[in-house]
Amino acid sequence: MGWTREEMAARAARELKDGYYVNLGIGIPTLVANYIDPNVDVTLQSENGILGLGPYPTGAEVDADIINAGKQTITELDRTSYVSSADSFGMIRGGHINLSILGAMEVSQDGDLANWMVPGKMIKGPGGAMDLVAGVRRIIVLMDHVDKSGTPKFRRACTLPLTGARVVDTIITTHAVFERPNRQSRFRLVACAPGVTPADIGAMTEAEYDA
Repeated sequence: MGWTREEMAARAARELKDGYYVNLGIGIPTLVANYIDPNVDVTLQSENGILGLGPYPTGAEVDADIINAGKQTITELDRTSYVSSADSFGMIRGGHINLSILGAMEVSQDGDLANWMVPGKMIKGPGGAMDLVAGVRRIIVLMDHVDKSGTPKFRRACTLPLTGARVVDTIITTHAVFERPNRQSRFRLVACAPGVTPADIGAMTEAEYDA
């Protein structure tokens, strides 16, 4: 049992507030655009220079020239605007983005994030992740609760190279949601997926957290 990718994205979309400027990372986070409450006025930002992204396009709407930072096709809104990459990162580094939703390979119990490199594997680089975790006011992570071998991804300490230290505020996994009120506090288990008990979460989680 557990949440699907779409259900995780829908849960993350509930964290978006009226007036927010939001950056969505590559992977599951891009699905969040499809679940934003139409009564909530949110502006999505992509670090390749787009302000005001729409949801995923239907087959008839695909325009290969309109892509996000992950090279996925997107739709425009009537208020979509385009800026240089330098200006886009200026928004991020200047603290003008309220929230970023990112994927992760590991998160530590202190909120450290590892999401860009696995040693020994070919990589293209960290992209904008390090700028995002340093400049954005709040970070939500979406990830599997365990990896393919069953190893917990919410750990006491990250084993992979860090993207940022003490930067994660909320974790939404396939099985649970963890939150903390500030970056000096411990994470607390606030929700379990249907069919999953707090005891199940304890058995599949390495990190220490409050129940």
